[in-house]
Amino acid sequence: MVESANLAPGLLLAMPQLSDPNFSRAVVLMIEHSTQGSFGLVINHPSPIKASELLDSLEMSWHGEDSAVVWAGGPVSPSTGWVLHEPVVLAPPGQGTIAITSSISLSTSPDRLRAIAVSPPRNIRLLLGYSGWGAGQLEAEMSRGAWLHASADPDLVFDTPAHDIWDSAMRSLGISPESLFAARGVN
Repeated sequence: MVESANLAPGLLLAMPQLSDPNFSRAVVLMIEHSTQGSFGLVINHPSPIKASELLDSLEMSWHGEDSAVVWAGGPVSPSTGWVLHEPVVLAPPGQGTIAITSSISLSTSPDRLRAIAVSPPRNIRLLLGYSGWGAGQLEAEMSRGAWLHASADPDLVFDTPAHDIWDSAMRSLGISPESLFAARGVN
């Protein structure tokens, strides 16, 4: 089993027996994990909302791909916005962006979103909502086999089609997704 201190940054892969529909074949980029709780963003559940529609509603301009969508980061606070992106130099410099890994950053402020939306980097993902666990909750779910842990690979986060992320992440662990099935045990 993975040391719980090493869960973030990393990816959590939902196993088939995890019955919560919010996490069906979910891949969660773990941002923070401590004894007080955990925070992450689902990276493979696109929403029907276009990035341009979201930014228009916030009176901001989107200068990225017309086809860009907003992603469902999780069931907690679904109106809270997050921006995953490759590291960028933003003017003016300031707070509101943290490095998750050397190639994945997270911006959280409206000013950062506005600056990024004007000239979006190639690797970007706008998300609404997040995934959160209380103290000990994630460890308990992992001990029941609900999640597997993998490294936070920027290719999975940004370059793999959404419908392939879970399979690709499983294969990165040497697991054939076709061999997995939901097991409930003997009743």
